[in-house]
Amino acid sequence: MDVLLWMFCFIISQILATHGIENSRTVLRIYDNSRSILHRHKRDWRWNTLYTDEEKKTTLPHLIGKLSSTKVNGSARFVIEGEGANTIFKVDDLGDIYAWKTLDREEKSIYHLQAQIFDKKTNKQLEPTSEFEIKLNDINDNAPRFTHNIYNGSVIEMSKPGTSVLQVIAVDPDDSSVSGHARVMYSIIKGGENFRIDLDTGIITSSNVLDREQQKSYELVVRAKDMPGYEGGFSSTASVIITLEDINDNVATFTKKQYTISVLEDRPIGSEAGMLQIEDKDEPQNTNPMFSFVKQDYSGLFNVVSDNITKNAVIVLKQLLDYEKVKTYTMEVEVTEKTTVPPGKRDPQVNTRAMVFLNVLDVDEPPVFQRPSYFFSIFENASLGTHVGSVFAEDPDEAQKIVRYSINGGNVFTINRDSGSIKTSNNLDREMNAWHNVTITAVEDGPGGKESTVSVFLKVLDINDNSPELDYEYDLFVCANARPGKVIQTIAASDKDEMTNGQKLSFYLDHAHSNFSLVDNHDNTANITLKQGGFNPDEKKTYFLPVVISDNGRPQLVSTYTLEIVVCGCDANAEAEPYSCRGAYAQTGVSIHALTVILLCILAILVITLLIVMRRKFKKDSLVTLGKSAGEIHEQLVSYDEEGGGEMDTNGYDVSVLNSVRRSSMRPRPEAQPGPCLYATVQKPAAKGDMAVMIEVKKDEADHDRDGIPYDTLHIYGYEGSESLAGSLSSLESASSDSDQDYDFLNDWGPRFKTLAELYGVDGAENGYEY
Repeated sequence: MDVLLWMFCFIISQILATHGIENSRTVLRIYDNSRSILHRHKRDWRWNTLYTDEEKKTTLPHLIGKLSSTKVNGSARFVIEGEGANTIFKVDDLGDIYAWKTLDREEKSIYHLQAQIFDKKTNKQLEPTSEFEIKLNDINDNAPRFTHNIYNGSVIEMSKPGTSVLQVIAVDPDDSSVSGHARVMYSIIKGGENFRIDLDTGIITSSNVLDREQQKSYELVVRAKDMPGYEGGFSSTASVIITLEDINDNVATFTKKQYTISVLEDRPIGSEAGMLQIEDKDEPQNTNPMFSFVKQDYSGLFNVVSDNITKNAVIVLKQLLDYEKVKTYTMEVEVTEKTTVPPGKRDPQVNTRAMVFLNVLDVDEPPVFQRPSYFFSIFENASLGTHVGSVFAEDPDEAQKIVRYSINGGNVFTINRDSGSIKTSNNLDREMNAWHNVTITAVEDGPGGKESTVSVFLKVLDINDNSPELDYEYDLFVCANARPGKVIQTIAASDKDEMTNGQKLSFYLDHAHSNFSLVDNHDNTANITLKQGGFNPDEKKTYFLPVVISDNGRPQLVSTYTLEIVVCGCDANAEAEPYSCRGAYAQTGVSIHALTVILLCILAILVITLLIVMRRKFKKDSLVTLGKSAGEIHEQLVSYDEEGGGEMDTNGYDVSVLNSVRRSSMRPRPEAQPGPCLYATVQKPAAKGDMAVMIEVKKDEADHDRDGIPYDTLHIYGYEGSESLAGSLSSLESASSDSDQDYDFLNDWGPRFKTLAELYGVDGAENGYEY
């Protein structure tokens, strides 16, 4: 009956969608005409809402409805504005509205527009603007859509039936107000043996108890369909993957009933001896096995624990193995685990115990000393070759190889390579080295023999072989006015030998002294005190005090020191300043006469130094008499370290200068006879001579000599030049000359011409020399 009623309503709505607008307009017209007699019109528009179906299959454009008004005349013009106006919807001059596009209600279900009427001639608005809407009627043209193409869910294994897994959701975009268009119904079309789904909500629940160890995951296909209860309608599907979450519901078991393990005997403590593999159907995070020995016979030697990663049983060494003592160990290991196994899932045949056979493998081990270290002692006066002690090492292997010994650590001790006996090879002195640490090496005899080492500590025992000694060299002073009983100095002594408890040094005087006494403090110190004073302060006097120091060793050793005590003058209060006496004594060490001699010597040295400096300065001034520096004079001397180049060589010195000076300073000598002048006026050559040509050649050679030094140097040429126009300057010829020239002016030319002035001056003639 409901189906028939729904079909009737649907047919009526379709008829109204096509003809309802015209009929409504007719009704409105009738209604308005009937009331126009009685009332004034509120407005003249004759419409409000237009309806049309979505997805119409008619040819575009198709008529939707008609706008009408009482103001419409032959010159009226309709205008629409709003959503889709003049694009999707268009109106003609008669007010008919057409759709120019296929409409989809799921995209937009209602369009809001405004309508206006204008006069074509005057373009005057005939009616106020009025709003209207176009509604789309829904048809079932969309299938339900799942929110995901693939759903993933999980449920704990062994859960009770009815446990919720997940919910799937599908949405139908059709109009939900139309019966059945948007209503969705869910169902499982694949894999529904262990799950069921709610038809309306899409919630999937388990229907059986599931075991992850049998199947880890399930894949379902679910369907969503609209128009439930009708044969028509649309549907869609989605995949659902359900994974079972693991719990610890399986007991760990050994993979074998017996395990055989081999381990080297030299494995260190805490290392792995072997591993026993187990299996557990649960995930690793849910595998928590615990291992133990069935019998505790070897619990002190081994320990069995679980590996952090593999969860297997690991046998760990708690003590060192020895192949020579035990070669095989047999033990039984058990595995237990706290699980949540359901009663029906327990398997009584599981293997939770296993026998383990552990074989120890022999290893060539190094020699083993009887002790981890050795300690010996010997007196320091022991003679060479004295036996100190012995070390012993043996090969722990079955081969029992011979062991040889050697020693490292100085040349004081030796060891017998066969017996390990240690003896002295050098003298011992406890005061120089009280302990000796050596290393003994034991090596197996034969090629590739193993070796091991041990430390030996040797203590040198003390004997009383050193006499006591004063700690310091004491300078003793006493004031002349010091009172009897005054402590002059506290002296201390020590002994290089070992000072054990009860051993002390004794102090006493070799013989009694009239002025001083020595008091033993019994703590390795003694006080020198003044017994009798009354010294003369004007006389410097020194006293010698023989001090004897002895130890109480065996044999007893004694040492004697003679201390010097100096008497000096002090202030009246000799008790106040103990160091005033030393200062006064120190001042009397050097007399005034000695200080005077020292000062005179220093003054003489200063005078001699001043004279040497003044002499050097005078020599320097004499070198610059002619206004030339020492460097220029040196250059002139170097330039004239040759015979010269004759009259053409005027670079070294201009001969005309000599002539001019000679003429201006000439005066007749009374003892000389008149004769021709030795120096005539020098005439320079009109052209360059041989010397000039030779100089140019030498300059050109120097400019192009690549092996020459790059700075200016003095070249000495083996060339004497051409004949001089001035004649010979030799003094040999001057001896026979009758020239009456006076050469005393040479004395005014300075030290450079001193020798020449002595040869030609008047002084030379007075000494009996004639030239």
